[in-house]
Amino acid sequence: MAENFLPINGTDFVEFYVGNAKQAAFYYQTAFGFQPLAYSGLETGDKNKTSYVLRQGKVVFVLTTALTPDSEIGEHCKQHGDGVKYVALWVDDATHSFNETVKRGAKPYRKPTKYSDENGEVVISGIHTYGETVHLFVERKNYKGIFLPGFREWKPDYKTTDVGLKFIDHMVGNVDWGQMDVWAKFYHDVMGFEQLVSFDDKDISTEYSALMSKVMANDNMRIKFPINEPAKGKKKSQIEEYIDFYKGAGVQHVALATSDIIHTVSELRKRGVEFLYVPDTYYKTVSDRVGSIKEDLKVLQSLNILIDRDDEGYLLQIFTKPIEDRPTVFYEIIQREGALSFGKGNFKALFESIEREQESRGTL
Repeated sequence: MAENFLPINGTDFVEFYVGNAKQAAFYYQTAFGFQPLAYSGLETGDKNKTSYVLRQGKVVFVLTTALTPDSEIGEHCKQHGDGVKYVALWVDDATHSFNETVKRGAKPYRKPTKYSDENGEVVISGIHTYGETVHLFVERKNYKGIFLPGFREWKPDYKTTDVGLKFIDHMVGNVDWGQMDVWAKFYHDVMGFEQLVSFDDKDISTEYSALMSKVMANDNMRIKFPINEPAKGKKKSQIEEYIDFYKGAGVQHVALATSDIIHTVSELRKRGVEFLYVPDTYYKTVSDRVGSIKEDLKVLQSLNILIDRDDEGYLLQIFTKPIEDRPTVFYEIIQREGALSFGKGNFKALFESIEREQESRGTL
């Protein structure tokens, strides 16, 4: 790789604009086991928006809602429904990150800005990416507070136990026809990412629909962004469905890593999280394809967990149904046992499962 002009330590947080942050926070606590961390709103002096910050392992989600009808947040929710606005990247130097990416063609979103309180200061800058999604660069080496200036510790009486989620493995962006190469080039040229792998419509297709994908990653592999676009098929693909209902490009799903997917998925199912269905026929041949694994195949089958192998090892994965009424944002739960890939061997079964859901929605 060339000189790394954009060192990234990891994902800092993911911020969703939502219609009702209080209720969304309750859902993520109850269903996904996220723990309360910080709060900002009227009580902290913010008259325009309310934000709840939740954490599990290294995963930090911020849920933000508008307090006035004429705000950018309210308009975002009107257009897109609940969705990801900010993918915040943890860097050592937010000014350098901004300058280097803008120099290479990024459209500025926020110039480097200092935010401070009694716990120190944070510098945040930002650039636009696909759709209305924004990458923030967060420099917090001189800050000791709970989250960011303007937030206070959030300690509700209600707390759940976590489900074993560790960190964000990858985040997938859906873009419109002909835009995958445009945004893959953006991540390469502007942010210095390399293409890890690509899939075409021969890899990800069924009788009815198809998509193409390129996975872009930074040098330490802590940030992995697959970029999906639709491909021609007999019927409408899941990417087209997303674009139609999200009203443009956006983050399709967040893959959350666990070291014990059986425990995690068992807990999530108990708490009401719904997953895509995989027929029993998938498990009749999966052992021939993936070989020996340490988990009990019958248990994986009972939970509908998919298995795949590459040259480095194997992985276990499962996908939730969309978590809101618009068929847009969903989650992947993934456990890697050495594998570096993204479950190519599962694409057909996964696509067929998604198509069953699309058919029930009348959007296939």
